[in-house]
Amino acid sequence: MYSIIVPVYNEVSTIDTLQENLSQFLGRAEVILVDGGSSDGTLEKYSDDFKVLKTQARCRARQMNLGAEAAQGNRLLFSHADSLLPQGALEQMDEVLEVSKIGTFGVKFDDESLLMRICGYLSNRRVIKRNIAFGDQGIFLSKEDFFTLGAFPDIPLMEDFQFSMTADAAGFRYKFTRDKIITSSRRFGTNSLHQLLLMWKMRDLRELYVRGVSAEEIIKDYKDIR
Repeated sequence: MYSIIVPVYNEVSTIDTLQENLSQFLGRAEVILVDGGSSDGTLEKYSDDFKVLKTQARCRARQMNLGAEAAQGNRLLFSHADSLLPQGALEQMDEVLEVSKIGTFGVKFDDESLLMRICGYLSNRRVIKRNIAFGDQGIFLSKEDFFTLGAFPDIPLMEDFQFSMTADAAGFRYKFTRDKIITSSRRFGTNSLHQLLLMWKMRDLRELYVRGVSAEEIIKDYKDIR
């Protein structure tokens, strides 16, 4: 059985859409929403159909690790609150895990602009060329392997990047599902110039991390846009 784990923080504008999307898996998967201390009304909108964990640690890594520890499923899927899973996701993940220890969804942004299509292409190409997947693409593997790899590192940013590098070093190779996950482009804004600059900025931040700059330093230069 899968446990679908989603970290949530101040998502009052997206939580209904997220829960509607996740409801298709009820009865076949466990859905765990891990709230990191929302104060915008999100807490009042959670459905009783899902397991909701609450923590004051506004940190995706800690939230997802908490969800993994509480998970009843033997397979885990980590996704984002503004990412929507395709129909047939469970069956497609099964197909992937029959041939690989780890998998991800190709990503498609909900903005059809040229820049966002390019961003989606580059994100998927990064998985193929560098074996690096990010949280907004969905990451899934067995619960046993997740903890064998050490879970997500306790850092405020880049937890998915570091986890992918750790998995790669252990010989885990990402495989794609047939269908893509649909992810919000909200963090990029709607202005084309701003989108381009942010893409470049995020690339620079990843390069800094690879060079050894700590996530604690990098997050000072990262703006969380909701």
